[in-house]
Amino acid sequence: MSLSLGLVIVLIVVLGYASNWLNWQFLNYRLTHALYYIGAFVHESSHALLCLATGAKIEEFKVFSYQPHVIHRPSRLPILGALLISAAPIAGGLAFLYAINHFLLDGYFIATGDVFAQLTQLNPFHWQSWVMILLCLNAGAMLGPSPQDIKNIWPLLILLFFVQSNFLMNIGLAALSLIVANIAIQLVLILLVKMWRIVRQK
Repeated sequence: MSLSLGLVIVLIVVLGYASNWLNWQFLNYRLTHALYYIGAFVHESSHALLCLATGAKIEEFKVFSYQPHVIHRPSRLPILGALLISAAPIAGGLAFLYAINHFLLDGYFIATGDVFAQLTQLNPFHWQSWVMILLCLNAGAMLGPSPQDIKNIWPLLILLFFVQSNFLMNIGLAALSLIVANIAIQLVLILLVKMWRIVRQK
């Protein structure tokens, strides 16, 4: 079954929300909160950059709040501007992780849209893996358009179910695979935390 670009974006939103829920329900620690705000900063900065690029005046930019957000006026680019602004975190988050991998980790990870290939690159004995694990713990907050973003562009999202673009699809699949890999890591961490609590009770 071939995926459409619109379906990939919907999956990014749904799984991104699921990833955030797992963090708040089972990994609700100070470290997770700090990492969340890194993801939120990248997310909202991506919105802001596309606002500037498309001529949408920014009225409010908040990251360190209960509900991080960017409030802006309509873009000067009809239709396309709203789509670019709302979908900006997907490309912005990937660009951020690519920059970290390239400049800080010296290209330790090879970019791939394959979830299994991403997970097998992780090595608990290498510090580079821990840097990426920590950053990706909030991949959902970093990469995933929020429900409000989707609400802003839902008529355009329907059109994306019929758009064919290998370039955009590769970007979408890369983001989706990162979020799925992140959820797999979260589930392992949740299991380890529960096992640790059981051992401590004995």
